[in-house]
Amino acid sequence: MRIVVTGGAGFIGSHLTEALLSLGHKVVVIDNFITGSRKNLEHLGSSENLHIVEHDITKPIFLAETIDRIYHLASPASPIDYQKLPIQTLKVGALGTHNLLGMAKVQKARILMASTSEVYGDPEIHPQHEGYWGHVNPVGPRGCYDESKRFAEALVVAYRDYHNVDTRIIRIFNTYGPRMRLNDGRVVPAFISQALKGEDLSVYGDGTQTRSFCYVSDLVRGMIKVMEADYKDPINLGNPAEITIREFAEKIMALTGSQARLSFGPLPQDDPKRRQPDISRARSLLQWEPAVSLEEGLKKTIEWAKNNV
Repeated sequence: MRIVVTGGAGFIGSHLTEALLSLGHKVVVIDNFITGSRKNLEHLGSSENLHIVEHDITKPIFLAETIDRIYHLASPASPIDYQKLPIQTLKVGALGTHNLLGMAKVQKARILMASTSEVYGDPEIHPQHEGYWGHVNPVGPRGCYDESKRFAEALVVAYRDYHNVDTRIIRIFNTYGPRMRLNDGRVVPAFISQALKGEDLSVYGDGTQTRSFCYVSDLVRGMIKVMEADYKDPINLGNPAEITIREFAEKIMALTGSQARLSFGPLPQDDPKRRQPDISRARSLLQWEPAVSLEEGLKKTIEWAKNNV
């Protein structure tokens, strides 16, 4: 198939592009490189099945070739990025998603929209299942990202129901692995880079807030399964193994051999206290669940980071 991946030069997008090429597909990566990097695709540069288009998808785009699938991943995704680029974040969720749904409609292509666990906000139920509507502050510091994804989901459903576009929605929970930007502010690259540099690990709050971390290869495998499954409502993709931030920091220090200490600071506004996916839907519909343990995934990520800090 010929497949479009928006945001294909980003962390997750580059791993998805690599996987699709390995399956024999032709891939058109569309990226404006605001947060993505050409370096993430350099190792694929010799593939005749890869075509890279530098373009901002908030502006219309026409592709003459027939497109079979569209994976829409384009968006700033870390708090540092979307708080620095709030308008661009909202525009890519709204205008970018609108443009791609138009492409899917014209091309009669299937489109998968990469949403996020952030649509649940600071959740009042635990773990979070797809039927939960969320607890989100639309005018808080995270609102530009949360609401861009919530609006994008609504737009996808509108095109599905009104224009009969073949759509899929995934909600991605914390994902990590090689090619994460080590300075993007998220907890995995932050802790790893601090540990490798011998710096104290910055823990916000008292460290009792929880996260659930999914290795990128497991996520990509789930994404492809969702795209090819006959199911159109949202599906959570993430690892349900929950860990406190303090325990996670201690694990990073143990794996890196760091002698650093924990440095505690104030918890950011609207930061979720607990985050854990209910993946019952993915298990029953797709027979999918994570296979890579946290320790195994962190070892791979740390080895990559040692050459990139």
